[in-house]
Amino acid sequence: MRRPLQFALGLLLAITAGVQQAEERPLAPLLEGIGPLHFAISTDAPKAQRYFDQALTLAFGFNHAESVRSFRAAAAIDPTCGICYAGVALALGPNINAPMSEEAIAPAWEAIGMALAQKAHETERERDYIDAIAARYSATGADRAALDAAYAEAMRVLAEKYPGDLNARTLYAEALMDLSPWAYWQADGSPNAHTVALVEALEHVLGTDPSHPGAAHLYIHAMEQFTPKKAEAAADRLGGLVPVAGHLVHMPSHIYLRLGRYEDAVTANERAAAADEDYIAQCNAQGLYPAAYYPHNLHFLWYAAMMEGRRELALATAERLSERIPPEMAQAMGAIQAYLPVRMYTFVRFGMWDEALAAPVVAEGLPYAEAMRHYGRGLAFAAKGELAAAQAELEALEAIRGSGELELVVLRRADISDTLVGIAANLVRAGMAKQRGDGDEEIKQLREAVAAQLSLPYSEPPFWHYPIRQSLGTALLRHGDAEAAEEVFAADLAEFPENGWSLHGLSQVLAGRGEPSAAVQARLEAAWRNADIEPSTGW
Repeated sequence: MRRPLQFALGLLLAITAGVQQAEERPLAPLLEGIGPLHFAISTDAPKAQRYFDQALTLAFGFNHAESVRSFRAAAAIDPTCGICYAGVALALGPNINAPMSEEAIAPAWEAIGMALAQKAHETERERDYIDAIAARYSATGADRAALDAAYAEAMRVLAEKYPGDLNARTLYAEALMDLSPWAYWQADGSPNAHTVALVEALEHVLGTDPSHPGAAHLYIHAMEQFTPKKAEAAADRLGGLVPVAGHLVHMPSHIYLRLGRYEDAVTANERAAAADEDYIAQCNAQGLYPAAYYPHNLHFLWYAAMMEGRRELALATAERLSERIPPEMAQAMGAIQAYLPVRMYTFVRFGMWDEALAAPVVAEGLPYAEAMRHYGRGLAFAAKGELAAAQAELEALEAIRGSGELELVVLRRADISDTLVGIAANLVRAGMAKQRGDGDEEIKQLREAVAAQLSLPYSEPPFWHYPIRQSLGTALLRHGDAEAAEEVFAADLAEFPENGWSLHGLSQVLAGRGEPSAAVQARLEAAWRNADIEPSTGW
């Protein structure tokens, strides 16, 4: 599987900026709220030890540029600290969200050289760490897959040699994850090649120290797709462990969304966004972390708010997110365009058709964002009965899809943006068919959209802005197929537990059958307790 930059291709520019940031910015600050992680190093300088612990925590929290700065700060205080230089190399390497950039190869190799030069000052365990991390790098960075495999094997040996070293086991698990990022399970939930070993390693760490932030973070990623309940306890602990590290504060929401804990997902991302805003302002952070990880908090917050029926919060968050993504950034980083339609998506989700039609063009040269503008306008015109105008928007949307421009908008895989625009076209056709009273065509288009949505790879939040089964169930019920509608709503509730949209649909099915359910109504009221709209299925 191709390495899945969640924000892909163009973010290599941000990675480059992050490497340059770590090279050029002054000594890192010691951050408050960095958490309990400790890795004892052989230094007489307590401040070097503090920087090292901070650096490793930040690496486990995927703030790699700040981690590099902190490892370098430790080495500046104690220039004989070989493992500090090895830490620099470690943080410059690949991870599950980003490949190693060309610009990181030379400084990583230089750092390894400095680490090797200081081995005489190190303990046996530190020397073993230096050698293991050295296996990950070469002067040219050629054959990255072989280097990653060599590093994973070296970390396996190290973790076995030091069975009480929980950081070693966690790094071993991460090395295995880096061999097949975001591909830990088969489609049927069976494990891929390295999954059993990495899960065993992480469960050992958490069984010994439930407060290990690195293990908790990685375990959430390993479990979230198929067995999120297993990681719920880790998620509940992680959120408060490292309050300064926004990504770690955010991570529990990956589990909460999967378990139907939408309010908790909102809260986690509100806190994560606040933590990252404070950090970015304090450190003048640049590069990948503020360009991608901070907006991810807002994106997740927005999605969770919509699942709760919280229109005003979703609108406000969409506005915040849009302000963080200037058009010139989206033009340079194609995948960032996925964030730009969030305002339009919010208008669609809540049936705000006048606002959808009034939404301006974001900027020229942004094909994905423009396609989604046509999508929202097409649905709005259809809802208003202006079918000729809706058809014109559909044709404009399909023209973008056929132009080849979407190939530059890589969302994990090169084909996903095309699939998403295809879903948008299905939904506009369905909206037009609904207005014409053509139930067969409406349901056909919605079934195609659901099938396309289900074909997308796993992602949190999901690639499409709402579960289309909710629309399909509504259409089936309206056209008299209550049994099929019930099945569709039940399937949506299995994937998105306790969401009020499908609970409302299910309650309508039961009421129409003359079997109203107090239990379902109570679940709906609980799901909608924070909503600022009336219960709806959104179609």
